[in-house]
Amino acid sequence: MILICKHCQKCKVNRPRGLCWSCYYTDGVKDQYPSTSKYARRGVGNGNGAAAAAPLPTAHAPGTPEKLGVLEMRARNRQALWHPLDARYPNDPRPLAALAAHELQDEVYDAAPREFAGARLAVAS
Repeated sequence: MILICKHCQKCKVNRPRGLCWSCYYTDGVKDQYPSTSKYARRGVGNGNGAAAAAPLPTAHAPGTPEKLGVLEMRARNRQALWHPLDARYPNDPRPLAALAAHELQDEVYDAAPREFAGARLAVAS
């Protein structure tokens, strides 16, 4: 059985993605067809493309269950995992100052599991 090119439907397949030589090396054609390789990176979080920035920083310290919950939610929403103003250590004032500057000190971006959701952080005076 001879396979024909998925794009031009004329030539026999001799390149990956089910394409002929001409179509495979024509600008823009290869990008229209996904890789058929079993080694290709697929699925959520495969590192392809730029992720949208996280909308707000989190005041949760690295390694805490709350911070892991935030990272999990960001990955599910295909956002960048780290915000430039995320807390880098316990009681880091930078994320709280950023939230206060945006008048969001009452709504902390919290994607942690339910037992941690709703925890309010006081803005340091």
